[in-house]
Amino acid sequence: MRHFGGFLAGLAGLAFLAGAGLASAAPSARTAALPVATTTAPVLDEARPPIGWIDFCRAGNDEDCANETRTPTTLQMTPSVWNELNRVNRAVNASVEQVEDTVLYGVQERWTYPHQSKGDCEDIALLKRRTLIRAGIPVQSLLMTVVRDETGSGHAILTVVTDRGDFILDSKTNRVLPWRATGYGFVKRQSQVNPTVWVKLGEPASPGLTVAGQ
Repeated sequence: MRHFGGFLAGLAGLAFLAGAGLASAAPSARTAALPVATTTAPVLDEARPPIGWIDFCRAGNDEDCANETRTPTTLQMTPSVWNELNRVNRAVNASVEQVEDTVLYGVQERWTYPHQSKGDCEDIALLKRRTLIRAGIPVQSLLMTVVRDETGSGHAILTVVTDRGDFILDSKTNRVLPWRATGYGFVKRQSQVNPTVWVKLGEPASPGLTVAGQ
């Protein structure tokens, strides 16, 4: 995803989360060792969805684009949830070769699921989102997000809204990072109330911070 505008079947092996109580698990003594993002990205006004998302929904992806009001849900972070976020992030990154839409489809921007294990940043983020939803994580906590990356280019990531702050699943790194640690400029993301509604974010990139490392 190089400009603003504009998933394989869910990964196997996620069944262990079925009884994990993802949104309401009892606090564990081990939660003290979990990371803390401290804050959530500031939400401003409603924003126009990326054209890629609009076209993705028009293409019949009803499972992802249900136009319905939901109660915002903050995911309770537990060791099991933290491990699963990291596992899915690594597994999807490893399973998809990153190829730009201009090479795959001959167009500047197309949001879809990876095709023949190839896709770009938004395709990878969509696959992570669907995989985690099918594992039982509330859709209201999994938000497609558009940012400016370390080069100033448009980039798509997945935001996970938790009781320990917002965390990011990114095609550029296998580390699940607090949103502030990415160094990205946060532009807009899905609303927690309705996945077809997007909201403007007001946090510029943090100087001197970049996503790096595997």
